[in-house]
This record gives sequence, structure tokens and C-alpha cells, in this order.
Amino acid sequence: MKLKFAVATLVALPSVAFANKVTPEEEKFPLTGSVELGFLYKTGNTHSADMKTGLDLRFEQDQWLSLLSADLLVKKSDIEDADSGQSHFETTDQKWTIASQTNYTLTENEKNYVYGAIWYEDNNFNSFRNQSSVSAGWGRHWYKTDNASLWADVGPGYKRDVLKPIFDGEGNLIQGEKTEGTLIAQAQALYIRTLNEHVEFKQYFSAKYAIQSGENSIYKAESTITTKLISTLQLKFTFTMDYNTEVEQGKENLDTQTAATLVYSF
Repeated sequence: MKLKFAVATLVALPSVAFANKVTPEEEKFPLTGSVELGFLYKTGNTHSADMKTGLDLRFEQDQWLSLLSADLLVKKSDIEDADSGQSHFETTDQKWTIASQTNYTLTENEKNYVYGAIWYEDNNFNSFRNQSSVSAGWGRHWYKTDNASLWADVGPGYKRDVLKPIFDGEGNLIQGEKTEGTLIAQAQALYIRTLNEHVEFKQYFSAKYAIQSGENSIYKAESTITTKLISTLQLKFTFTMDYNTEVEQGKENLDTQTAATLVYSF
């Protein structure tokens, strides 16, 4: 299991397929968003630096809601040059993700909608060169009170995984780069609860279930607690789990990420 802890100076709002509705009184401009920049630097027995950056955009007008998120995580480690003996920082792993979803509301009470979504991830931390998916379907705002809301959507889609080449202990190629594609059933859900005027809890789940037996399925869960500091600045604690059912030998199925971040929205 991989565990990462990051403290950011400027971090985006959660990149999920659903968001709180803005009332007409509050709406000033259909396009809003947030930016992200974070660092983690280690010294002592381990010398390394992680940088996290990203951008979230949200466009809402009439019956349309579109969300776009892009994130980049770069890990740099202190590597010693075999010839000169000098050590220097160089990129050892990186991960970048882009995801977008557009919803169109079908009913006047804003409960039912149809959606289309795309997702792409290039991740050197796991056994895949990259992963991507597209899906479309139907969703509903199932539950709403003054303090809580629940959204969920489901639909068919297609997923593609590009696996990295596999080498033995001596560096000999065992299996070259391999591409696998399969039909999926995608489901997502988001639960939001306001604990008080300053604290909010969010729980997000997503599943990309491979229809064909033996193909890789992807599951994700993200728990977030956000504390408001001022109107545009929040402190956010996030725990994320990413699970792939089929990975290469020697790799973990589950990756986790724990973060304490500052969030600035505009």
C-alpha cells in the first residue's frame, strides 16, 4: 500500500462529478474555479520532494453543468551519479489526471439529469502506463435537506488500460507494453453533510466495473473534511483510496493518499 502526505499552499476544490447547486441570488458568473499548488520536502535519511498542482473549473448555466479538473503530482528524489559521485534531484515518478463531466438537467425540480464523462490518468506510481474511460448515463439528486445531500449516477462506458513492459531481475524484457480495452458499467455517488457553519463532510465513491471477466475494474473512494477559515480559504483533510483489481505481479492493488491542504476558491 502506498501512502502519501501532502501539505499545500493553494489547493483545488474536490474534483468530483457533482457539486452543490448555486442559487440565483448567489450566482454572479457562470464560470468559477480554483487552483492548486502544494509541496512536500523530506530530509534526513531520505531526500525527496513532491509537488502537487492542479486546476478545477465549473461552468453552470440554465440546465447545464460542466466540470473540468486537471491534476499533476511530481516526485523528485536525490539520485547519485554513478560516474561523478555527485547527487542531484531528478524526477523519479509522476502522475497526472484530467477528468470532465457535463450534466443536463431533465426536470424542473432539478432531480434527474443525463451526463457524459471522460477520464484520463498517466500514473508512474502503479503498473499502468495510462488509463482512460468514457461513459454516459442517467443520474438523480436522491436526497436533500438543509444540512445534507446525496447525488448518484450510473451508465455504460468503455475503459482502456495500457500496461507497462515487464522486466525480470536482470533487466530482460518478459512482456512488452500491452493495451487492454473493455466495456464497463460506471457508477458514482457523492454525499455532502454540513456539520456546522464552518465544517463540511464529503464522501465520494466511483466504480468502473469491467463487464468482461478477468479484465481490470477500478474503484475509488474519497473522504473529505473541510473547515472554513475565511470566505475563500479553507483547510481540507482528504483520504483517498484507489483500487485496481488486476495489476502486475509485485504491485499493490490499493493505493492510498492522505493530505492536509489549504484550499482557495474563486
